Amino acid sequence: MIPTVAFCTPTMRNCAFFRGLKLFQRPWTRQPGLTASTRGLHVDGPPIIPTLTTSYVHGTSSTSLLHMTVAESLQRSVERWPDREAVAFLQDGVRKTFAQFQQDVDQAAAGLLALGMKKGDRLGMWGPNTYEWVLFQFATAKAGIILVAVNPAYQVQEVEFALQKVGCKAVVCPTQFKTLNYCDMLRKICPEIETSSPGDIKSSRLPELRSVIVLDSRQPGMLHFEDVMQAGGSQHMQQLQDLQKKISFDDPINIQFTSGTTGAPKGATLSHHNIINNSYFIGRRLGYHWRPHTRVCVPVPLYHCFGSVGGGISMAVHGISTVFPSRGYDGKANLAAIESERCTFIYGTPTMYVDMLNQPDLTKYDLSSVEGGIMAGSPCPQELVKKVFSDLNAKEITLGYGTTENSPVTFLASPLDNVERKTETVGYITDHLEAKIVDPTTGMVVPVGTSGEIMIRGYCVMLEYWNDKAKTDECITKDRWYKTGDIGSMDTYGYCKIDGRIKDMIIRGGENIYPAEIEQFLHRHPKVKEAQVVGVKDERMGEEICACIKLVDGADCTAEEIKAYCKGQISHFKIPRYVLFVTSYPLTITGKACPECSQTGGTGSY
Repeated sequence: MIPTVAFCTPTMRNCAFFRGLKLFQRPWTRQPGLTASTRGLHVDGPPIIPTLTTSYVHGTSSTSLLHMTVAESLQRSVERWPDREAVAFLQDGVRKTFAQFQQDVDQAAAGLLALGMKKGDRLGMWGPNTYEWVLFQFATAKAGIILVAVNPAYQVQEVEFALQKVGCKAVVCPTQFKTLNYCDMLRKICPEIETSSPGDIKSSRLPELRSVIVLDSRQPGMLHFEDVMQAGGSQHMQQLQDLQKKISFDDPINIQFTSGTTGAPKGATLSHHNIINNSYFIGRRLGYHWRPHTRVCVPVPLYHCFGSVGGGISMAVHGISTVFPSRGYDGKANLAAIESERCTFIYGTPTMYVDMLNQPDLTKYDLSSVEGGIMAGSPCPQELVKKVFSDLNAKEITLGYGTTENSPVTFLASPLDNVERKTETVGYITDHLEAKIVDPTTGMVVPVGTSGEIMIRGYCVMLEYWNDKAKTDECITKDRWYKTGDIGSMDTYGYCKIDGRIKDMIIRGGENIYPAEIEQFLHRHPKVKEAQVVGVKDERMGEEICACIKLVDGADCTAEEIKAYCKGQISHFKIPRYVLFVTSYPLTITGKACPECSQTGGTGSY
């Protein structure tokens, strides 16, 4: 889930587009024969008439859906702005115009075809924010290959599960990032790599894997990035062009892993149509279509929808310039990038904004170019939003809501909304989508103002969880409603408020963490009899992880021992910050461990 999301934009009351909104502010008259609950909500402008009586809404729009592939959207921007800067990766010193980027995309796509990859094959992209991440995002799309976004924090067992689940034929990664050595981890999974010819790996544990492409070094049995860029000849370029006639905008393009309350990661499969249109309508609501030139600072990770759709795809769809300050998050690098690159928009999670605002030398940076930004990934406190207004020069803030399975954004407020509406709701439905709030027990739509489960239908709903029909059928009904598992309510204007989560998910600094996955891991410890993982509030991270552990009778254990057991086995952000040893668990009315277990019934380490 991507819960509360906030979007910031500059003051636009003098813009011709928003002067045109007066056209929609005509006196309202009831249409005979239609009840308020049957009408759609026209979303070309913010809702100004309280028309809803039941919690169902349809975002009617005068702007049509796009029917194009990712490659076609990039081509359109290349033709319109060939010399405009498309991407800038500051830490690596890489800058590309739209024309240069298109040339690299074609060369990389042809190279992948030369390696024997075919339409429908899967390629895993494993690593931090680098130019090659965005390059392969578009190269795979043009070649009809499905990009699998692999979390750069994954440890051995996590990456093995992901690559095996979707049957990746190739993996692209740097040698290492921070303390993680990707090549060593792949050799642990596939020792056959050492004696294989590059491009012809035969692994017992990953039987479909043929190629590992390393971005920055030569490794035995693996290809180098330059090998791919030089592999494609004229025949492969022709093959690439011929392939464009066979690629449909309904084809899968991206697999994003998202865990569930069962703990097993699931591959949310998104199409060209999903992410092109989500990017298109988010951008239109933010004003990307009328701004003269938007430059976005993008410190958020590309392996999340926030970075890949809000950053990469928006670049192609809207012709914006994207600036990536560093490979991993660095608050100081963000501020320096905003100043040096004259960024007009900032992307970030609330935690990232807290870090930027807390930089001791914040006032020395010239942030006068900033018009707004996007804050997403977890709930956005009102006081933080106000500080972003004043200290980062982002004058207007907008809330939204979505999930990875919905490509991702479904509700989004208008830049014209007041502060209370932006901080207390997650906005109104986006173009061409339907939403309803239902009683979780009966499935019936509830009256306005009543809480229930949020359900979404429309172009944004994922195709499936890859190779997992049972899980897909659990969350997508036979009439294509996606069950978010989140509890919310709608007012008479169609604005949505998030009241809670059915899913027991923890959101730590924008990372979605599922307790069951950590619990299953902790149960492997020989001294652990039972484990319950809960989220506890944290001022900086939003939530932190607390593990409430029952020990085997007679066993003695420390918090440090539990944390050491986790280190190197699960991603760093999944390691519990707090470990509490308990003799029993207080339960909620649903029988789940209560978050207050961290405050009662045990001793532990904080």
